[in-house]
Amino acid sequence: MTAPAVRRCGVADAEVLGRLLFDFNTEFETETDSAAVLAERFGRLLPREEVVAVVAESAGSAQGFAFLTLRPAIWFDGPVAQLEELYVVPPLRDGGIGTALLDEARRLVRQAGAPEMHINVDEVDTDTRRFYERHGFRNIEDGVDYRMLCYIGSTTWPTSSTSSPSSTSSTSPT
Repeated sequence: MTAPAVRRCGVADAEVLGRLLFDFNTEFETETDSAAVLAERFGRLLPREEVVAVVAESAGSAQGFAFLTLRPAIWFDGPVAQLEELYVVPPLRDGGIGTALLDEARRLVRQAGAPEMHINVDEVDTDTRRFYERHGFRNIEDGVDYRMLCYIGSTTWPTSSTSSPSSTSSTSPT
């Protein structure tokens, strides 16, 4: 598979992001607003300095996206990045698209001064947890009950061209 082009989104990408987020929520049977409503919200959020979104494309077709927010933090001179959404179109998973999206998202939030990125992952979502762990994130919460786990990772983690601490394979959003 040819690596997709990954780029930062602008307001003109709101419709594509709305459709992708709608597809993501529908796939996982999550209650969601329509793609049009989501697109309208993206249109309002994308111009904001504290919002970062990237899209992976190939042959003019969107293959996935990542959406992040930056918030002030008392612990650092810069903001903390929160990865709100990372989605890859199902038939294209396990082809490196998720990694490419995460790498570019990390680069952009690092450029914005964020030394750390937070991600919330459902505890039972082992494939997604392995994906983030392979990319240097670590779970900071103990637990055996169903809940969201908060993962934290450095925005300076090596890119996909370097080896990761774990080579566990999975069917996560890569």
